[in-house]
Parts: sequence; structure tokens; C-alpha cells
Amino acid sequence: MSAIENLKMRARRLKAEVLALYLAARHPATPWYAKLLIVAVVAYALSPIDLIPDFIPVVGFLDDLVVLPLGIAIAVKMIPAEVMAECRERALSRPPDGSRAGRFGAAVVVLLWLALAVAAVIWAHDAFAFDGGRGIRPDILARSTT
Repeated sequence: MSAIENLKMRARRLKAEVLALYLAARHPATPWYAKLLIVAVVAYALSPIDLIPDFIPVVGFLDDLVVLPLGIAIAVKMIPAEVMAECRERALSRPPDGSRAGRFGAAVVVLLWLALAVAAVIWAHDAFAFDGGRGIRPDILARSTT
């Protein structure tokens, strides 16, 4: 088996495991603390804020490679074995309906980035004190020279 085929197989298994975890989070027999951990892991995965920023070479992605699988593994251990087995079976028996969930997730991410962009523009406008296209306001210049 080639390395690419091995990676594809692992990706399919991971996708099925994530779907099973999603189903387990919605299962009534799953304890509340496991559901809470699943929500925390998903929120961390989708959050633009990391423990170690991604722009730091190598180490920035290391937290994603350690924290997320560790959180998933702990969540799977918290879920009762029979519930997890049932959810894995359901995940393998039906393909994920990614259209609705995927669109919702994409919309949340796009709205988050738009909100951050608007906040950055507002901050830049206030920080650099532009006065309606006429340049920097004279009162700001007077403060900076004294």
C-alpha cells in the first residue's frame, strides 16, 4: 500500500470517527461532561485563537496535532462503549450530510472573518484619525508634536 493510499484510508477513518463523535454528542445516553468536552474540542478546532499561534514555524501546528487528537481520544473514552459502537455503526452506514452542516460552518467562519475585518478597519480609522479624506486631523498632529 502506498503512502498516499494509507493517508486516504486514515482520512476516511478519521472522518467516520468525527461523524460518530458528532452522533454521540447528540445521543441521549452520552453523559453531559462528554458532550461538554466534545463542544470544547470542536470550538478549539474552529477557533482562530490557538494556544500557540500557527504562524510560528513547526511549533504553531504542533498544538493542533497534539491537542485535537488528545481531546477526541479523551471524549471517546468518556462516552459509554455501547453508545460509541452504535454511533460508529450509524456513521459507517450512512454518508455524512455535509451540505447543511458544511454550509453552516462555512457561514460562521466567513461571518467571523468579516466581523474581524470590520473591527480592524474601525480601529485603523480611529488610530490614524483620518478626517473624511482630508488627511490626518490637525488636532492629532498638534498632540504628536508636543
